[in-house]
Amino acid sequence: MSGSLASIATRIDWVLMLLVGLVAAVGILNLYSSSHALGESFHISQAIWLGLGSGLAAAAAVIDYRNYERWAYLIYGLVLFLLLVVLLVGTTLNGSKRWLDFGLFLLQPSELMKLAVIVLVARIVADMPKTDGYSLYDLAVPMLLLAIPVGMIMLQPDLGTSLVVGFIFFTMMFFHGIRPLSTLVLGGATAVMTPFLWFFVLEDYQKRRVLSFLDLEKDPFGPGWQVRQALIAFGSGGVFGKGHLLGTQVQMGFVPYHESDFAAVNWAEEHGFVGMIVLIALYCGLIAWAVRVARLARDRFGMMIAVGVAALIFWHVIINLGMVLGMLPVVGLTLPLVSYGGSSVITVMIALGLLMNVSLRRHVF
Repeated sequence: MSGSLASIATRIDWVLMLLVGLVAAVGILNLYSSSHALGESFHISQAIWLGLGSGLAAAAAVIDYRNYERWAYLIYGLVLFLLLVVLLVGTTLNGSKRWLDFGLFLLQPSELMKLAVIVLVARIVADMPKTDGYSLYDLAVPMLLLAIPVGMIMLQPDLGTSLVVGFIFFTMMFFHGIRPLSTLVLGGATAVMTPFLWFFVLEDYQKRRVLSFLDLEKDPFGPGWQVRQALIAFGSGGVFGKGHLLGTQVQMGFVPYHESDFAAVNWAEEHGFVGMIVLIALYCGLIAWAVRVARLARDRFGMMIAVGVAALIFWHVIINLGMVLGMLPVVGLTLPLVSYGGSSVITVMIALGLLMNVSLRRHVF
C-alpha cells in the first residue's frame, strides 16, 4: 500500500463524497415513499446496504489501485466462475436465474461483472496502448473476453445488464481510440447480427417489451401498462410535484416496481419537473467529476478506471430514464443509488470507491 492512511485522509475527494451522499439521500427519501405505499421497509434495507457498500467502497479506495491492475484477470476469472455457478445452481426469481442464495442475502454476480470489465479493460489498455487506435485484430481477444460473460448473462436471461456490460466495454475502448474502419465494420456487424438476436436470442417477453415500446397503444393493458402509468405520473407531477407521500399514481398502486426499476417515477410525481432536474443535475455532476478524475489520473490504468465508472453511471441513468419515459424498451435496469437493490447498491458503491482510489492517488505519494 502506497503512503500512510493519514496521507490518504488529507487527499479525500470531498466533492465526490458530497455528490454520492446527495444522490443516496434522494434514494432513501424516495424509498421511504415507496415503503409507505407498499407497507414495506425498503428505505431501512437500502440504508443498511448503503452502509455496507460504504465500507466496501472505503476498502476499495484504500488499496492502491495498481494492485487491481495486477489482479485484473483474476478478478475477471472469479466473477466469470460465479456466473457459471449461477447458471448451474442459481436461484430463480420472476422467471430469471440471476442470483446466488447465501441465506442472509442474494448475490447477483452479473452486477459484479460490470466492475470486472472496468478493471479488465483498464488493464488491457494499460498493457496495449495504441496511439493510432485499435484495429479489429487488436480487439479480437478483448471482444472474446467480453462475449463470454455477456452470453452467460443473456442466458439468465438479463438483457439490461448484458447491454450495460457491453456499453461499458465499448465506451472505454472508444475513449482510448478505435480506428474508423474498425468502427464501421463493428457497426455493420451489429446491424447484421440484429435479426439473429431477435429470432434466436431474445425471450418472448423481451420481444413483447420491444414491440410495446414501438406502439404503446397496441396493448395498453399488457406490457405497455407500466410505461403508460409512468408517463401519467410524470405528467401529474407538474412543475413542482404533488409533495412527499402525495403522489396518487404511486401511492394508489398504479405504477409497478416504483421501488426499483421505476423509482424515478415516484420522485417525478412527488417532486415534479424541478425535482427531476435536480436529480439529473446530481448525476451529471457525478459523471463530470469522474471524467475530471480521469483527466487528472497519474497513469493510463487509473484514467481508464475513472472512465469506466463514469460509463457505468452514465449508461444506467440513460437507459433507466429512457425506459420509464417510453423512449427505450423496458429492460429492467436500476437507477444508481436511487432504486432499491442490494447487489446494485454494492456494485455502484465499490465502483465509486475505485473512483475515489484514483482521485486519492492522482499525486504520487
